Amino acid sequence: MLRGFKAFANVVGGTLFLALFGVFLVQIGARFGFNQPLPWTDEAAVILYIWVILWAAAFVIPQREHVVFDLVWNSVGRRARQSMLIVGNLLIGGLALVGLPASWDYVHFMAREGTPVLDVPLMWVYLPFVLLMVALVVRSAWSIWSALQGKDLDAELRL
Repeated sequence: MLRGFKAFANVVGGTLFLALFGVFLVQIGARFGFNQPLPWTDEAAVILYIWVILWAAAFVIPQREHVVFDLVWNSVGRRARQSMLIVGNLLIGGLALVGLPASWDYVHFMAREGTPVLDVPLMWVYLPFVLLMVALVVRSAWSIWSALQGKDLDAELRL
């Protein structure tokens, strides 16, 4: 099931990026080829960019591929690494969990406003932020569970 979700997330992320690239090409063609800028392409590109970045951060990029500062991690032993993983993930996951209801309330509130050109409800524009918050909570809980089991403590973190 997890493998299927990863494949689905990759397909969605790739499709979003491909759509962004397509809109970008239409924008360039209309602006420079026909000297007729299309207002909707600017707005669609911004919306798709927001979705691509937040979707990828939430579901596509593995946690080990995120940028980290590993100077201290690489200089301490297993016990300290375990503590660092647990405390760090408690902070990140805990803050995301605490902020999740307010984030959802605000994103849901933005449903009454739309984008200027396409009139897309802003709830749909910023929904991937809420998905990112949920993913942070789930990833942090999983990382804490793995740390308690003693997994991934010997691996060096990569930049």
